Amino acid sequence: MTTTRRIGVLTAAALTGLSVAVMPARAASADAVIAEVYGGGGNSGATLTGDFIEIAASAATALDGWSVQYLPGSPSASSRWQVTPLTGTVTRNGRYLVAESTGSGGTVSLPTADAAGSIAMSATSGTVALVRGTTALTCLTAADCLADPVVHDLVGYGSATVREGSPAPAPSNTTSAARTALTDTDDNAADFASGAPTPVNTKGETSGGDAGGTPAKIHDVQGTTRLSPLAGKKVTGVTGIVTALRTFGSARGFWMTDPRPDSDPRTSEGVLVFTGSATPAVAVGDAVTVSGTVTEYYPDSPANSIYQSTTEITGPRWTVESSDNPLPAPTALTPTTVPGTLAPDAGGNTENLPLEPSKYSLDFWEAHEGETVSVRDVRVVGPSTEYNEVYVTTKPRQNRTDRGGTVYTGYDEPNTGVLKIESLIPFAQRPFPQADTGDTLTGLTSGPVEYDSFGGYTLQATTLGEVRDGGLQPETTRRQLPGELAVATYNVENLSAVDDQAKFDQLAHGIVDSLASPDIVTLEEIQDNNGAAAEGDGVVAADQTLQRFTDAIAAAGGPRYEWRQIDPQDLTDGGEPGGNIRVGFLFNPRRVSFVDRPGGDATTPVSVLRERGKPHLSASPGRIDPGNAAWEDSRKPLTGEFVFHGHTVFVIANHFNSKGGDQPIHGRYQPPTRSSEEQRGQQAQVLRGFVDQLLKADRWADVIVAGDLNDYQFSPALKTLTRGGALTDQIDRLPEDERYSYVYEGNSQVLDHILTSRAMWWVDYDVVHINAEFAEQASDHDPQIIRYRPIF
Repeated sequence: MTTTRRIGVLTAAALTGLSVAVMPARAASADAVIAEVYGGGGNSGATLTGDFIEIAASAATALDGWSVQYLPGSPSASSRWQVTPLTGTVTRNGRYLVAESTGSGGTVSLPTADAAGSIAMSATSGTVALVRGTTALTCLTAADCLADPVVHDLVGYGSATVREGSPAPAPSNTTSAARTALTDTDDNAADFASGAPTPVNTKGETSGGDAGGTPAKIHDVQGTTRLSPLAGKKVTGVTGIVTALRTFGSARGFWMTDPRPDSDPRTSEGVLVFTGSATPAVAVGDAVTVSGTVTEYYPDSPANSIYQSTTEITGPRWTVESSDNPLPAPTALTPTTVPGTLAPDAGGNTENLPLEPSKYSLDFWEAHEGETVSVRDVRVVGPSTEYNEVYVTTKPRQNRTDRGGTVYTGYDEPNTGVLKIESLIPFAQRPFPQADTGDTLTGLTSGPVEYDSFGGYTLQATTLGEVRDGGLQPETTRRQLPGELAVATYNVENLSAVDDQAKFDQLAHGIVDSLASPDIVTLEEIQDNNGAAAEGDGVVAADQTLQRFTDAIAAAGGPRYEWRQIDPQDLTDGGEPGGNIRVGFLFNPRRVSFVDRPGGDATTPVSVLRERGKPHLSASPGRIDPGNAAWEDSRKPLTGEFVFHGHTVFVIANHFNSKGGDQPIHGRYQPPTRSSEEQRGQQAQVLRGFVDQLLKADRWADVIVAGDLNDYQFSPALKTLTRGGALTDQIDRLPEDERYSYVYEGNSQVLDHILTSRAMWWVDYDVVHINAEFAEQASDHDPQIIRYRPIF
């Protein structure tokens, strides 16, 4: 990827993680603050010809009789503060621009300044003070300056010794230090970030003056396809009402909507004005006139992106014409608003096709890109995540699961009612709600529509409803009877010996309390002893990981499980780099015996032997054809021979290759290409070949194929495994609305499977929902279990 803009509300952890140095007690600036400093103007490589200081205010502030003052980053006894007097007023949420010295380099002038001086500021290190007075300061230390009552705000950048807390990041000839929000914690390092300089004056004008451009309305910018007809061109005179602001992160800006739409339903009347790391100096309700460059933003390389783009106006300058205007009414989403068909079968790129918003859901969302939409009293179908997002459905009856989710039933049956919701409300004002599948987001939720490669079209909420608990509870399964063998499968999501004990304990209670202590458990995503922290260090053993896990199970009241597994070769089986994930077995030795046969290792293939008319394994545990190209950068299946009440059972643990690299269902290519299916198809062929060897040796052999196959029950890979009735996929025996073990982008779907051979004619099967539907998870997968009575 060339660029990534993953946007989310600041979490509490992020807020508490900021480093705040201890400085003399001093009230943080409550109104006007220094918003941006740039000293590289006119230097080599610079675009701007001059230095500047920008002031911002959360409340209108008169600056008559005030000044900005500058001190070198490492002052000596002879150093003196340089002064630029100020006049006029900085408006609420507005900006005030102070131009300083110009150089011989650069090509773009600053916009008309509100005050001007001649200070030659350092590009990399210095101190700027906002002073209630015009007399030069005399302090030369941080303590003295912060104690001076006339110092209203102060920022030291780079290696400056006079600063609030720690210094702001060092800018350069091409970057400035800009405040990340109109708040002041009195710690420059926490309050400022480095980025492209964005000077703005009190009129809302930015650098370059009137650069000209094509006069346009928002609907002209958006056009009637996914790509703007004006992409790459400068536009001017684009008018609208500000409907939302993003004031955090590195992708800031504001959305605006034209209150006078055209009559074409294909053209959106909303657009994102992208300001980069600079907090936009506008307020919701402002009527603005914007000029800038129309850009199609992709999260990766535009030439080969699999995602859709976002139409933006970049490098903007704007003028606030009036404030406190009524906002254009949002589009209210009802169960019939979004079409039930996803996209045209274009056989490739859909970007240049005319939009048909009444026919296709992706076209509907694109036709509303940047506009405000609203939902009311919607059901949660994907739990809230660490990224502060939640999935709801606008179509409450569409493929509803028995527990309140939305089940994914086929490639040609996408759930077009699913909608992701994030929040533009700062975390300190409104923490993002925690919600489980089946809860209801009550009341009104509204905000602009934005395309996100992580989840598709997203409602960026400026108004966020409350969560009403739907009462969803984790499931438990029944305990096996004395004559029943219980076999479960569980993806434990990158479990390693360096994980917190809480994760081990939660997973252990899942084994003991939810799964009722199965006799055998196939495990996926067991990592080596030091996890993914040390890539390429040669550590592949997982004995400490498995010891901690089995200890936690015993402490939770479960049996003292034993384990069997084979260490992989370092960095060969995919997963998190350095984690060396693998599959393995847990078994309860009081209920079942493991037949240990030597010879199994990372590279030696297991084979099927026949002895006294019965099959057995050449090595137990053993890996199935580990040198086959089908398993490149993927986990190798592990087979083991178990004995239950004198009856032999062959169990194969699996973790097929992931869906990484597939085109998303919401991407620009329709229908999407599922490139990862090819390798899983090869893996299914190899696995099926081994199962056929077992069944050829004994057509009534008890064979259990279990694990995370990373594919749907209707996929080609699963059809290969079940072809001819040799294996039965137990998930197919459930009602359609219960066929899921994983929730992704609001779709309840199948990735995990237990398949059984024909000899196992009576099987009691259960998917035990304890993780995937909940905000609090031990793993992102739900475990599964079968119970059956072997035929003796």
